[in-house]
Amino acid sequence: MLSSAAMIPLTKAQARRFLLLKQGLLGARRFEGKQGVLNYIAQAGCIQFDPVDICGKSPEIALQARVKGFRKSMLYTLSYRDRALVDHFDKMMAIFPTADWPYFHGVRAQYQSRIRSHQAVETVAQEILDAVGRMGYACSRDLNYPQKVDWYWSNTNLARAALEALYFRGDLVIHHKEGTIKYYARAQDCLPLELLSDQDPFPSPLDGLCWRVARRVGGVGLLWNRASDAWLDVRKLSAKDRNAAFYRLTTEGHLLPVAVEGLSEPLYCLRSDRALLESACSNIRFRARTELLAPLDNLLWDRKLIQALFDFSYKWEVYTPAKDRQYGHYVLPILQGERFIGRAEPVCDRKAGILCIQGLWLEPEVKMTKALKGQLLRCFTRFAKLNGCQTVEWERP
Repeated sequence: MLSSAAMIPLTKAQARRFLLLKQGLLGARRFEGKQGVLNYIAQAGCIQFDPVDICGKSPEIALQARVKGFRKSMLYTLSYRDRALVDHFDKMMAIFPTADWPYFHGVRAQYQSRIRSHQAVETVAQEILDAVGRMGYACSRDLNYPQKVDWYWSNTNLARAALEALYFRGDLVIHHKEGTIKYYARAQDCLPLELLSDQDPFPSPLDGLCWRVARRVGGVGLLWNRASDAWLDVRKLSAKDRNAAFYRLTTEGHLLPVAVEGLSEPLYCLRSDRALLESACSNIRFRARTELLAPLDNLLWDRKLIQALFDFSYKWEVYTPAKDRQYGHYVLPILQGERFIGRAEPVCDRKAGILCIQGLWLEPEVKMTKALKGQLLRCFTRFAKLNGCQTVEWERP
């Protein structure tokens, strides 16, 4: 059953404009510096993490497109020194405000017993937790538990499995990283004690589900009540439960239903975004920008929605066998103004200080002009700076 709340009519152009304004990708940049990083992630709920680093990691690429003056060190400092952000499960592995830690009590609790090699891990879990407490922080190489166990992705040593299990269930957090190596510390030594309650803050499962559904809607800007990759890691989200959450959120006024021309199903936005929605429907002209977007960018969480609204199809092919790829290994969408104009494959040669554009594919209706070349070069030059590169190598057509 759906709410009878009045639909807000939008054209596709208005819906696109609203999404881009919501995401801070259209008009003047409204996020700036470290505070801008915090403000965007607070608005988005979370940004999704992936460790692949061809030209910056996905969350770094997402932030550079939105935050004026963004540097990679800002995200590291906010996460591992200021402790204003934490990396843990939300939309898969993600980065979110530390203040939201209590709301994922139920997610962490699932790893108390539902974990691979549970018996082997449990035999050493307390020993390892105590050892980490004594040491302050540790990685798997600091602990002598060489026994091999079945683990996610591949077999691994017991030390790593136990550290990750303790991390999954929230006993440990990431203290810092050195390259791809994670060092763990006790949560009680890194997070404010008032966030570490053993009690689930939600009175009922539906309360928790409504919070997460609203969070995901806010993370994108507009979503529909249907199966979608935007709901990844909202566990046990059946159509019945999703319908119940949308019904409650709309009847209580937290979500507004939106009817977009040409779409057979309604979309929903947060009521708190009503003023932004009105701006998107106004005659205000917003400055167009040219930006490279991250493969796991919040705007792209529902790629079928992007196809429906922007007529742009994007697939991240980093895990696709080379022979089956349509474009390339690590290809990023190019957003210009209110449309996607193509995709590029930037690769960093950090030793040489060069950002190499290995491929550029424009959409069929987009023609390369002198002006577009200049706009793309400025975009690539900013992107090179993010990655510590001084030169852009691009065979311009």
